[in-house]
Amino acid sequence: MPYQEAAEPGLLVRRPDLRSRLGGDHVTETPERTSSPALPAPHGGRLVDLTIDAGAPDADRLRHPTLLLTPQQLCDLELLAIGGFSPLTGFLGAADYASVCADMRLTNGLLWPIPVVLEVPAECARGLRLGSRLNLVGPDGQLLAVQHVEEKWWRDRRAEAGAVFGTTDLVHAGVKRLLNGPDGVCLAGHLEMVRHPRHSDFPLLRRTPAELRREFATRGWRKVVAFQTRNPMHRAHLELTLRAAEQAGAHILLHPVVGLTKPGDVDYRIRVRCYRALLPSYPPDTALLSLLPLAMRMAGPREALWHAIIRKNFGASHLIVGRDHAGPGNDRSGRPFYAPYASQELVRRHEQELGIRMLSFPKLVYVEELDRYMPEDQVPAGARAFAISGTEQRRRLADGEPLPPWFTPPSVAEELQAAFRIPHQRSR
Repeated sequence: MPYQEAAEPGLLVRRPDLRSRLGGDHVTETPERTSSPALPAPHGGRLVDLTIDAGAPDADRLRHPTLLLTPQQLCDLELLAIGGFSPLTGFLGAADYASVCADMRLTNGLLWPIPVVLEVPAECARGLRLGSRLNLVGPDGQLLAVQHVEEKWWRDRRAEAGAVFGTTDLVHAGVKRLLNGPDGVCLAGHLEMVRHPRHSDFPLLRRTPAELRREFATRGWRKVVAFQTRNPMHRAHLELTLRAAEQAGAHILLHPVVGLTKPGDVDYRIRVRCYRALLPSYPPDTALLSLLPLAMRMAGPREALWHAIIRKNFGASHLIVGRDHAGPGNDRSGRPFYAPYASQELVRRHEQELGIRMLSFPKLVYVEELDRYMPEDQVPAGARAFAISGTEQRRRLADGEPLPPWFTPPSVAEELQAAFRIPHQRSR
């Protein structure tokens, strides 16, 4: 039988009126602090922490061969180390890899939909015998971890693409990254973590699962709705997250991805400044911003399930799953790679087993006559409804056209306009 954890029972909590919040005034009412059940347990029941107190590297470590990690491997290593990928304690071996690709489960039965592997160049692998060790270093040359070589195996990239992405079409960003990479050898075994990757930007916004769970406990937050995004947030997202919090009787975790995303996305440093500019639009003690160093695969439904597991590890009780969640766009014939609600359907199917609730909402549009956002299928007959696509937003910014206040708060618009005027932005 697959491993199962009980879902948290529902709890209805009175919430303030949404329209009063969106009018610009801060509302002091927040979700009630009750004796409701604690935050959901990490996936598998235990939060993994691989970090050790390394001190200075010893002479033995310095003799090991070295691998410079790719950006994706660096993100994966960090989430393995801090427990974001609980229950994983290292990169997958061949048996778990095959089980994940075929059945979305580890060999112990736990749900896990995305392969997380350490593939090294063939010339590097040739010098590694079983029982040897490999130093894993970051872009600054600092030793981050030591991989004990207990298993060497080969992945079938095309079969993996078909199983995980449902396609081998190179138009798919995740498939292209997978199939265009150089063939190598995968390693597995005990992962000895030395230190976390260094981040010079936004250090106070980079919380581990343990830190975030402690923060929730300190604030008395018992239910938390996580919002996944790789784009700037605007008024529609503000409304969406407030509606989700009201529905769940919860607080809000804004948890944007700052690792690898889709090519062409807005640089994460610009996005983080936009998120910070949006935060004052929330009522006090309602929302918290924390950054997620995830390398997205753009795997649609499987990735949505993965996002739910990761957010559960960070302490969230609910996750907003959007239309075409984590989708890469259209294939070469112009059709979406995934059905628009396939991600929601897959997460819903496993919701009870996961122990994290999914929230979904229809597309919100701005109704001019009412000066508010509402679901597009509820717009009154004859009313004028507006929305701005990502493509239209980029065109306006490139052409120097203003973004209207109904679309985004002026503070967010200023950050985006400044970024487009000065292409190479650095974090503040």
